[in-house]
Amino acid sequence: MPRRPRIDLAGFHHIINRGVNRSDIFLQDEDYDIFLQIVCKACRNYRAIVHDYCIMSNHFHLLVETELENLSGFMKHINSNYAIYFNKKYKRSGHLWQGRFYSRYITSEEYFYTIIRYIEQNPVEAGIVNDIKEYSYTLASSLINKKEIILCAKDSKLIKELEYVNVQDIIGVKLNEDELKILNEIVHQKSIKKENKNTYAYSKNLKEHFHNAKTKSLRNLAIINALDDGYTQSQISNYLGLSKSLISKVVKSGNSTPDP
Repeated sequence: MPRRPRIDLAGFHHIINRGVNRSDIFLQDEDYDIFLQIVCKACRNYRAIVHDYCIMSNHFHLLVETELENLSGFMKHINSNYAIYFNKKYKRSGHLWQGRFYSRYITSEEYFYTIIRYIEQNPVEAGIVNDIKEYSYTLASSLINKKEIILCAKDSKLIKELEYVNVQDIIGVKLNEDELKILNEIVHQKSIKKENKNTYAYSKNLKEHFHNAKTKSLRNLAIINALDDGYTQSQISNYLGLSKSLISKVVKSGNSTPDP
């Protein structure tokens, strides 16, 4: 069965993974701590930075920046090592994770901070706590409560912004209308099902993706969205009449790639 292509490009990624059948995969405080240790080891090995995180009982969110094009290897290290730890500790066998991790490539600063607010609001939205600072396993909570920061998050943009604003101003109380639109798009794309085992049910056809791409900046953003929707670089380059190398440069450099 074919899989949607994974965007492994260097840059910022929002990553989510869940326990199989949405079962709990963090049962004790030690489990959360071990998972973060594994994440930090993966960051050392794969040259990545954690900019934010939230660990819930049955899933986790990571906002990471990779220096190399190695996101799949980075996540394989995390998922496999934590599964080994968890299965050994709780004397279980079989798959621990729901499936492949979900990831979204982040192409703008606005999107970056929208994702931070989304990640940090998870425990509040789930009704576990009333305030972000009450939940132990997010980066913002550690900052607000002046707890020790995990080593792989020491260079987080969230920490660097503290020189200028309060962390609670960054994460916000709730998402605004534009931010909700972005997240609704994420939810929609996550829920897309394959029409059959040999084809994908894309959220949009290529004409729809590029219908409003009247400027270079909008075109480049549409290229990113089409790739994330499952189209290949070859399909996009053929549709637009552009070279695959240019498509690759667009993804790597966001909206700064010049027109051919």
